[in-house]
Amino acid sequence: MRLVAATMCCLGASAYAFIGVREPAREASVMHSNISHDNEVADRRRVLLQICASSAVSSPNAAAAVQLDVPTNQAATSAGRRGCKTDTNPSRTVVECRGELRKFNSDGRLSSVSATANGVSTSAVRNPSRFSPPWIYLSQTSDPQVAWRSLVNAIKKADESAEIVELTEDYLHATVPTEFPKGQTLDDLEFILRAEDNIVLYRSVSRSSVFVYPLTQPVSDQNSNLKRLEKIRGILGWGMMGD
Repeated sequence: MRLVAATMCCLGASAYAFIGVREPAREASVMHSNISHDNEVADRRRVLLQICASSAVSSPNAAAAVQLDVPTNQAATSAGRRGCKTDTNPSRTVVECRGELRKFNSDGRLSSVSATANGVSTSAVRNPSRFSPPWIYLSQTSDPQVAWRSLVNAIKKADESAEIVELTEDYLHATVPTEFPKGQTLDDLEFILRAEDNIVLYRSVSRSSVFVYPLTQPVSDQNSNLKRLEKIRGILGWGMMGD
């Protein structure tokens, strides 16, 4: 019924005329008693909805009405994300993004985390729910390279399925199979060593976000990205800025 009402609103009086009913303003004064006429109205309504659903109606408002009941690639929410592809059906939408790694950032910084993604980052200062403070390694060592080697070992110890994709003297990119929601792709873990400040910056984000219609927030990762990072930090015995 929502779709019918929205379609009527966007197509106006011509739609009411087509399906054989009067506009709402006139409806109160008319009583329909002819059963055959009601059947014809129902048939015309079905035709009208089929026309809208197949995009034969070019009105933007009509398209919006159809989207109320069937999500599409255009309706998928990937706001704030980059390098995304979308897979959608009437019940759910999956957005997978691979364009947010540091190598795609001209400033060499780690990306933030969009509200439409699951994860945390030391760069997400404008999104408190996705922000986590940098780590301080001085509780373990004052040698940045010792700290860096310890981090690589801790990642592998925290999750045996972790794969080191790129490793330099101050940058690390690893992938881990996404834990929640089940059946998705990978989580990207990135770390930057800031030896001059004795800290390590990081970002852990799920490539895929799952949206169950009509929700516009992704299905939760149950804090699996944050919990993995905390497990790594616990193995290292490092502190956090602000502790």
